[in-house]
Amino acid sequence: MNKIHAAITAVNGYVPDYVLTNKELESIVDTTDEWITSRTGIKERRILKGEGLGTSHMAVEAVNGLLKKRGISAEEIELIIFCTTTPDMPFPASANILADKIGAKNAWGYDLQAACSGFIYGLSTGAQFIESGKHKKVLVVGGDKMSSIINYNDRTTCIIFGDGCGAVLLEPNEEGMGIQDSILKSDGAGRQFLHQKAGGSARPASHETVDNNEHVVHQEGQAVFKFAVTNMADVAAEIMERNNLTSDDVTWLVPHQANKRIIDATASRMGLGTEKVMINIQRYGNTTNGTIPLCLWEWESQLKKGDNIILAAFGGGFTWGSVYLKWAY
Repeated sequence: MNKIHAAITAVNGYVPDYVLTNKELESIVDTTDEWITSRTGIKERRILKGEGLGTSHMAVEAVNGLLKKRGISAEEIELIIFCTTTPDMPFPASANILADKIGAKNAWGYDLQAACSGFIYGLSTGAQFIESGKHKKVLVVGGDKMSSIINYNDRTTCIIFGDGCGAVLLEPNEEGMGIQDSILKSDGAGRQFLHQKAGGSARPASHETVDNNEHVVHQEGQAVFKFAVTNMADVAAEIMERNNLTSDDVTWLVPHQANKRIIDATASRMGLGTEKVMINIQRYGNTTNGTIPLCLWEWESQLKKGDNIILAAFGGGFTWGSVYLKWAY
């Protein structure tokens, strides 16, 4: 019997309608379009507006579109892995909320939190359930409403993040397509450089934490940038070496969209020209868990069966990693 690989058989994405431009940010904080663009590559980002709308709202849109594309019902889904840093609420899991909203009555599920590396962690985890034969249809969702944890008076973070969500369906493949390899890493010593200070069990919400604006992203940009540039590039190069891939063999790099300079450094390390790199950071900014599936969604029409694709990410934790897959359709 042929080895079973977990292959992506459908992908879909959703971004909210509201566009927050660099021009509008100029009127909120002390910054300029030129400064933001030169340092991050970002021109605009999407923001989810509307009372009571959380990350699961975007996931419903992404997943319903995915089910329609694949021609299956929600009841066929067996497992939902929801990769997010901004769940609708601390509990229950957004995976449970999503399952209820889409009618996935036969699915179990959970949330996975690994900051910006969450989606590739989730993809690797979901693949195990397919490869083992335990499940035939696993939904991996990556999405965040980052605007809910951003301080719009902090010009170092509010220019970077946006809202959005993407989803993929994993199914068994016996033709050698699908996920071939993954390298996942973490180092908790980096937590001080990128974190949310309050709102957890160590520092629960109080008048003081709210007054001190501690329920938002705290980032020490230089330290994060330095670590991300090195590690995201290293792990992408490592997965190429481990699988005997040259730059000619790689069809696409799908990098986490955190910063254009980090993306460029990763591509350069892999020996890839920009024509092989998926970049939409200029339109969506950093949607955390949404970046990679949103790229796959936007480039789907250009992907061909057998394409060698490398995903690479870096996030708070620190977490980072890379996945090598062969596109299945």
